[in-house]
Amino acid sequence: MYAYSHDPETGGLLLADSLSEFSKEPRPVWALELDLLGFGDFWKYDSSSAAPYLWAESNIYWYRGKKVAKTNGGSLYEKPEIEILRDENGDEILPKGTSLIPVDVEAMLTKNRLRIEALETLTVKKIYDIYRKYDKKLDCFHVAFSGGKDSIALLELVRRALPRTAFMVVFGDTGMEFPDTYRAVDAVEARCKEDGIAFYRAKSRFAPEESWRLFGPPSRVLRWCCTVHKSVPQTLKIREILGKRDYTGMAFVGVRGHESDARANYDEVMTSRKTVGQKSCNPMLEWSSAEVWLYIFLRRLVVNHAYRLGNQRAGCVFCPMSIKTDYVKKASYPDIFKKFENIALEHYSPENLENGYWRARVNGAQLVGNKAKITQSSLDGQEIYVVINPTTSITTWLKTLGQMPFEFNVDETATGFTLSFPLEARKISPVCVGKLRALINKAAYCVGCGACAADCRHGCLSFSQGLSVDNCIHCQECNGIDGGCLVYQSRKFPTVKGESRMKASINCFHTHAPKPEWIADFFAKKDEFLSNNSLGPDQISNFRTFLRAAGLLEGGKFSKFAEILVKVGWNSEMANSLMLVNLAYNAQMNWYIQNLSIDHNYSRQEVLALLSEQGCSAINARMVVSAYKRICDLALGTKLHFGKTEGKGKNLLSLTRTKPIVPSPLVMLYALYRFAEGCGGYYEFSLSRLLDFTIEAEGVSPAQIFALARDETEALLNGLARTNPDFVTFTTTHDLELVRLADDKTAAGVLSLFN
Repeated sequence: MYAYSHDPETGGLLLADSLSEFSKEPRPVWALELDLLGFGDFWKYDSSSAAPYLWAESNIYWYRGKKVAKTNGGSLYEKPEIEILRDENGDEILPKGTSLIPVDVEAMLTKNRLRIEALETLTVKKIYDIYRKYDKKLDCFHVAFSGGKDSIALLELVRRALPRTAFMVVFGDTGMEFPDTYRAVDAVEARCKEDGIAFYRAKSRFAPEESWRLFGPPSRVLRWCCTVHKSVPQTLKIREILGKRDYTGMAFVGVRGHESDARANYDEVMTSRKTVGQKSCNPMLEWSSAEVWLYIFLRRLVVNHAYRLGNQRAGCVFCPMSIKTDYVKKASYPDIFKKFENIALEHYSPENLENGYWRARVNGAQLVGNKAKITQSSLDGQEIYVVINPTTSITTWLKTLGQMPFEFNVDETATGFTLSFPLEARKISPVCVGKLRALINKAAYCVGCGACAADCRHGCLSFSQGLSVDNCIHCQECNGIDGGCLVYQSRKFPTVKGESRMKASINCFHTHAPKPEWIADFFAKKDEFLSNNSLGPDQISNFRTFLRAAGLLEGGKFSKFAEILVKVGWNSEMANSLMLVNLAYNAQMNWYIQNLSIDHNYSRQEVLALLSEQGCSAINARMVVSAYKRICDLALGTKLHFGKTEGKGKNLLSLTRTKPIVPSPLVMLYALYRFAEGCGGYYEFSLSRLLDFTIEAEGVSPAQIFALARDETEALLNGLARTNPDFVTFTTTHDLELVRLADDKTAAGVLSLFN
């Protein structure tokens, strides 16, 4: 919230009266971190000091108002290198042999007390107001506690805001926490008991080592661990406490907007998409880590010892979401770290672990010993699924299905079962086919993780004594997981279609992705461009590929689509939105859309690893990564916000796919028709289908192209149904939101509306 600076006098931080929109997330640095990284070779300090000596912002270290050092490199097996920074004369800013003075914490707090207390008062009032607003509407309030600095500060704020009996604390014990986190949790639990605050621990029935072997190691994309070891156990624990399955609750969460671009867009109160019936309140959204640390020091709160060792966050000891602190975690907690490292080494080489390639896994193809359980084929007008060695009964899962608009057959076999249904069912009722496929996946892979049971608010589904389904009302809440099953998602094999798409030249633009000036020249010269340009042979060849993919070139001529873009302004947001819809069907652009999560900052190495895992050669992978920068330098990036990159000189360091500007209704209509035509002429589909990006199809959902949330998609569909009823209708009946496109219209026909 407040801007801050480094204070030379106290060695601490100094908050300013001005507000800040950005924070470098400073953290205190204690002697133990200096010891672990080797700073003792440069400076002198008392290793037993209770106060921190420096502050760090990412890999930059500050001492009494000056940047004095940085760390470079480092990996799972290699300690980061220390670089002592020098001034313009080449002299060390903090000379070797200097005796460090600890931060004067009390003096720092004296300077900042008024601002921190004001922030506390504001946040406490915010929490109390939320409580008053929802008190009579909800069954419970709880603090989602992790043992990290943010949740420790949050708990203190809630404790000051609410009566002791008005809320409870629930610690989601993943079994993968730092040993020091458990010690911090013990201390906080003891304090809660003294204060009369109910404190509970929620834990999965699976030991982490067991779940890692059942699901395969988690990755940035396949984060099954958060559901299995956190959200599901917490939901089940609260149900147990309340004695009520269909509860509605509010979780106070210590999420802060400065932590990531995605969290910066969070609302203060949100409805959980992970947990049915759960709302979350994020009262610390505007806090920076500077304020969190000052608040912890001011209120003498528990400091998780993991931070003193140099861990930037107190999460799981072996996590796919962290890279830079792997060495620190491994050095701090070698025994527990080794347990998960050994499981990962069952599937990956030490080099892959060191380079972080294991974090990029998107399916089960890399898992040693993993075998496909489901085979799909078609014969005599039937779509056929053969399942071998299913872990649960398909007959039991089918009890959740309800009435189906088409016939299907299930035959038990010696090794599993076969399920078949008419091919035409995909066109007649794609939504119901999707439900049936999800149940096939569940039957094949379910291990009873409890995610489906947590989604069932009516007590119809249970795993207490194996899978059982009783008195099901067919609400389909248990079918909301992508692909139907977390294990299936983690262990599935890429389909033949996906493999062929990758092999079919994802590297479309090679080393000559388009430049803004090329596109401007093309629109200026139109048909004359191909014979009158300054591009070399390879450049013009690859630019042709882009022009055709964007719909701008047809039969070697300036296309009718391009003429429409001229009318709407070829460099406008609308024109670029239309081009992006077309480009989504190009293999390379499609790969960016399908594989790069919105607002996640990928290192160059991570994207190379992801491409490599999916079968792209090293040289092609490098070209695909490099081309992304040029794509983002076009108006697609600068105006439409398709993506952005960061680099140093000519070196590309990171890639991010950002949320594009929401398309105009007519662009949305064009994208819907392209989607329908790409899916083989399926002109009727559900809103859920548009939002399910796991289904592999030639059509690309406009919701995925433009990263639309459910409410944004629904608003566009409702608007189109009112303004263009001849093209589209959008109806909600029996909890099914259905989109119907006129089957006598086409995407090309939609373009005529732009005239």
